[in-house]
Amino acid sequence: MASGSKNDIVNRLLSLRVDSGGDDLPPQNMLPSNQHSRQEENIPDEDGGRISEPTPSSSSAIENLQPSNNPGGRLHNWQATKMTVKERLSFLFNNEILSDVHFIVGKEANQQVIPAHKFVLSVGSAVFDAMFNGVLATKSEEVELPDVEPAAFLHLLKFLYSDEVRIGPESVMTTLYTAKKYAVAALEEHCVDFLKSNLGTDNAFLLLTQARLFDEPQLAALCLEMIDKNTVDALNAEGFTDIDQDTLNAVLERDTLRIREAKIFSAVLRWSEAECIRRQVPVTPGHQRMVLGRAFNAIRFPLMSVEEFAMGPAQSGLLDDREIVQLFLYFTVNPKPNVGFLDTPRCCMTGKELTVNRFSQTESRWGYSGTSDRIRFTVNQRIFVVGFGLYGSYFGPTEYEVHLQVIHLATKKVCGSNTTTFCCDGTDDTFRAMFKEPVEILPNTSYIASAKLKGTDSYYGTKGLRRVMVDCNNGEKVTFLFSYAAGNNNGTSVEDGQIPAIIFYI
Repeated sequence: MASGSKNDIVNRLLSLRVDSGGDDLPPQNMLPSNQHSRQEENIPDEDGGRISEPTPSSSSAIENLQPSNNPGGRLHNWQATKMTVKERLSFLFNNEILSDVHFIVGKEANQQVIPAHKFVLSVGSAVFDAMFNGVLATKSEEVELPDVEPAAFLHLLKFLYSDEVRIGPESVMTTLYTAKKYAVAALEEHCVDFLKSNLGTDNAFLLLTQARLFDEPQLAALCLEMIDKNTVDALNAEGFTDIDQDTLNAVLERDTLRIREAKIFSAVLRWSEAECIRRQVPVTPGHQRMVLGRAFNAIRFPLMSVEEFAMGPAQSGLLDDREIVQLFLYFTVNPKPNVGFLDTPRCCMTGKELTVNRFSQTESRWGYSGTSDRIRFTVNQRIFVVGFGLYGSYFGPTEYEVHLQVIHLATKKVCGSNTTTFCCDGTDDTFRAMFKEPVEILPNTSYIASAKLKGTDSYYGTKGLRRVMVDCNNGEKVTFLFSYAAGNNNGTSVEDGQIPAIIFYI
């Protein structure tokens, strides 16, 4: 080819002129495929706003191929400014250029008409592929999607055209629904990851409901774990009263909730009030029990103290007279009657059990005369105490009876208590004495650990530590500070005595 041939070809291309007022038109294959392109269309931009962008017409299919000093017609050349396939496809997102299908998305005032390209959608989604290319493929150039939110559909298209993910707290659930509807697994995974990273006690119940609705078992398990570890905060969150009854049942049936049953009952009362309002029935005890259904039977009234039961459930009107009498008998007599409510403790804690040991050495002997051994302690983060490690007899195998308590120092309130027994083998090891339920310990708050033992003289600890740091399995550290508990404490102090260990979970 002669050296001037290439320039001749360029000059011939530049000589192509499109006069908007004349009859000469470029060849048909140089026009955009959508002949109904509008002169100017309000098109949402990438962030959901609207921009005014001219669309191609028969007089401007290719832009500015001729020299700038040629004042003739304009030829559209948007491709020249897009260096990669991704840039070119991204430019077509929500754009009339080359579009061959329009989606009418949403309902009524929220409805939007969104242009798209069948090829791009078919490549990214098996559902769209079947819609446009399957045996029952649609022939219409307009597809109605009344069950999809326009913003969520735009997020889906944005991902299919560019691999970009644009979701936020307000749109993630509708985007997840849309991604599932059109089988776009990668976007679905992004939505679930976003929810996981934003999971907290304030939205755990809301996300649990959505995870169950959208059949996301991994997200549901994370929500339940969050609720287990932060039950009080989760139940107090605003979204708790909005959950559906099946979700309420699923939570109340768990053994791993870290909360006293009286507080569960109070939370369930709040939910039943909200449910009565949703069903438009008067908020009465009879209606509250009706809307609770089997969730009411999941409340473990036998785990309450007699005082908690008397001050709350017994006066609520939700229990009938026979149930109230039976439960009071359960609290006060042996053998205990069958009350129809579970008495399984909610103390099957998740995660790794941890123990703080406060003594460096062991000596003998330590006697008991009906008073409690007590030690004061604080921690730097919230934990759940499930029991104490205690010394046993140095004479040989022995059984002890012990009354355990954790007392809030400032208010003197008993946060947890249990009367139980433990057996020792005559060694200077510590032996477990456990609470029925986990006892929540708040950070930087003073508590008294108390143990009243009945039994023979035992070993005791010496060279006690005031500050003990416990390494946790998640890389965190829990710091205990021990100090003297004023009053009658059977001689136990920071330096010497009983209660050598506290067993807890974070």
